[in-house]
Amino acid sequence: MEKRDEALIAQLLQGNETLRQYVEEHRQYEKQLEAYDERRHLSAEEGMERKRIQKLKLAGRDRIERILAEYRRTQKRQRGASDAL
Repeated sequence: MEKRDEALIAQLLQGNETLRQYVEEHRQYEKQLEAYDERRHLSAEEGMERKRIQKLKLAGRDRIERILAEYRRTQKRQRGASDAL
């Protein structure tokens, strides 16, 4: 993730349990993938499991990105409303 996303995630983790859960899942998937990547050879089943974990990790990242995008939209609307005053 980008540095600005990491900073925003760190800021929002305290108050957003859903985001915290998604981030933790993402980290767990990353660790699992790293374990597969350290191995020289994977069986067919392990290769399929690795691909499944990659898809889960990507889906989790998409959920995290949606939360961040919604937060940014909300902040932009609030700034626009306060600027109008």
